[in-house]
Amino acid sequence: MHIGIDVGGTNTDAVLMDGEVLVGKIKSPTTPDVTSGIISCINTLNASKPNDAEIDAVMLGTTHFVNALLQRAGLAHSAALRLCLPATTMLPPLVDWPDDLRSSIGGHTYMANGGHEYDGREISPIDEIQLRTIAKKMNDEGVRSVSISGVFSPVDDSHEKIAADIITSEIPSMNITLSSEIGRVGILERENAAMLNACLVEVATTTVAAIQTAMASAGLEAPLFFSQNDGTLMQSEFAAQYPVFTIASGPTNSMRGAAFLSGVLDAVVIDIGGTSTDGGMLVRGFPREAIVAVDVAGVRTNFRMPDVFSIALGGGTVIKQNPLVIGPESVGFRLTQEGMVFGGDQLTATDIAVANGTAGVGDPKLLSDINASFAQEAINEIQKRVEEVADQIKVSSHPVPVVLVGGGSILVKNSFEGASDVLRPSNADVANAIGAAISQVGGQVEKVYSLTEMTREEALNLAKEEAISKAVDAGADPDSVGIMDIEEIPLAYLPSNALRVKVKSVGNLDISKQN
Repeated sequence: MHIGIDVGGTNTDAVLMDGEVLVGKIKSPTTPDVTSGIISCINTLNASKPNDAEIDAVMLGTTHFVNALLQRAGLAHSAALRLCLPATTMLPPLVDWPDDLRSSIGGHTYMANGGHEYDGREISPIDEIQLRTIAKKMNDEGVRSVSISGVFSPVDDSHEKIAADIITSEIPSMNITLSSEIGRVGILERENAAMLNACLVEVATTTVAAIQTAMASAGLEAPLFFSQNDGTLMQSEFAAQYPVFTIASGPTNSMRGAAFLSGVLDAVVIDIGGTSTDGGMLVRGFPREAIVAVDVAGVRTNFRMPDVFSIALGGGTVIKQNPLVIGPESVGFRLTQEGMVFGGDQLTATDIAVANGTAGVGDPKLLSDINASFAQEAINEIQKRVEEVADQIKVSSHPVPVVLVGGGSILVKNSFEGASDVLRPSNADVANAIGAAISQVGGQVEKVYSLTEMTREEALNLAKEEAISKAVDAGADPDSVGIMDIEEIPLAYLPSNALRVKVKSVGNLDISKQN
């Protein structure tokens, strides 16, 4: 049996799954410290399981790490080291970061010799003395975490690894993130992604340890996994080192859960929670991946992220009258205390849905003062905004299936402009937690190959083998791993025949490896 948990801005949802059968579910307000709410859900579900059953794994999707970035809280004193000289000096590391985020992590930057051309040729050799001098300076400045980014390191990561060994020999306690393990080709965005990861490692390590300790104290010895941005799982030890891969796990869990519950593998998924509405496209049962740079906490990045369009609209969104104003403020996890239908004094989108007859929660008698025409006007505007989210996600004007999930889906009607069909699967309110519980294990590779040295087929086979190997190393059953997606792009702007290849593999979690 698996426990799946997804932590949102308003609610923490959790489910107990026996294979593909939902055994139990719970939805509770997200606690301010996040962790205690997670543990409460785990304890409740663990106590509700049959006496002869065992929990094999806990799968968790959390906003904990992205919240740390957004709030600029708990981030490690960090440095960015770029291996590049004499190239790429015009735009130094962190050049495009928001001032407050850069200052919250110290904002130390260094550039040193190293890096490669796209075909693996060195820009310049590593200078060990130079790197040891930089390491000493980092130590003197109180740096605890560093990102190392080499030019074209996805092609050849040897310089990043050498630099990491040198820094570790000088400062054994230093947390090190290699950009080649985080982002794609493109030095600035990849460097940014690596730096975001570096400043999150300390809070991730503390959070993972706290959850594991609490699970053990509750007598639950099952392995802990975290949901990744691409809809697959990673082991807790991996999550502690690569927390940036969890940042968009909430929308991806909802999309995976929507595919599982509806049986539709290609559709628009609209997830309406208490604070926001997220829209994404399912392609063969997995979230469509963003192909352009993605903004995270005001920083431009290029690591794997779902193509999601979000607006500030949910069940806890604050509504104002005369004139009508919807959001962006939300009462969030305080909805059941502050919403009028629950006895509070704050008019929310949930109150409007109940007053209009769209939803049936709380005590409708508490909404007798809400004018019917105003409630209808507000519901029409909410419907319009959600339909616009679906339009932003679609790639053509043709109608497509729309799957509605999330507790806030009570805000919209079953008829949908631009939809061939509107689906509300059973248990859609906990689709995010179900998506976490059924997650598989994946491996992804993106590299540039010179076709002067090998054939196209050889390049594709190398990428496939590496992607499968990564999935197996991450805990997938080798017999279940298959290639999910292959993308190849000829790089015509380079001076010789080059091919950029991206391969994704997916397999089922091998529990026997975790015990």
